[in-house]
Amino acid sequence: MFEALGAFWAEYGTILLQGTRDTLIMTVVATIFAYILGVPIGVFLVITQPHGIWPNKVVNRVLGWIVNIGRSLPFIILMILVMGFTKFLVGTKLGVRGATPPLVISAAPFIARMVETSLMEVDAGVIEAAQSMGASVPQIVRKVYLPEAKPSLILGGSISTITILAYTAMAGAIGAGGLGDLAIRYGYQRGVDSMLWATVILIIILVQIIQSVFSLLSTKTDKRLR
Repeated sequence: MFEALGAFWAEYGTILLQGTRDTLIMTVVATIFAYILGVPIGVFLVITQPHGIWPNKVVNRVLGWIVNIGRSLPFIILMILVMGFTKFLVGTKLGVRGATPPLVISAAPFIARMVETSLMEVDAGVIEAAQSMGASVPQIVRKVYLPEAKPSLILGGSISTITILAYTAMAGAIGAGGLGDLAIRYGYQRGVDSMLWATVILIIILVQIIQSVFSLLSTKTDKRLR
């Protein structure tokens, strides 16, 4: 058994490490940019609601439609649809760079809804107290909404990051690289079952690490557990 594992690693170890590196780069970069887009949208979805701190029916509906449309498109279809935009933006449709824009576009609406859900859990009494003290809308968002919702936002971060990780595997079907690409090229097309299982195991390990890290962070920031 150990001899077989050694032979497998000698043959495929380098490309597995490269695939893992590419997957991590896509996941981390896409998560960062998706949050840069998704968090403000989620915040505006909450504060522009009829009972929000800055009611605006038009803005709320427009953002709601944008988020719903973005979440309705399967990632693999979205990736094909935005190939022209991707090439214009990063100069290529393939590889890690080519996969990042569609990953961001697909994940941002999902993150916006996650943020909206987390902020909606904040005690209305705390918001009303801040308003009665004369706090402005930006102050309430920065000093009340986001700090109070931090544990929930962090847990949502684990779901979002794992979702993006899953998207990178699908992106491998059309040349994005990473573990998904290895699973398809070697595991499926060439019939190397050991490679298929190796990519699955590596993805499971990455998911477990991400979930554990975010769960620990959420626990440490939850005031109710102190």
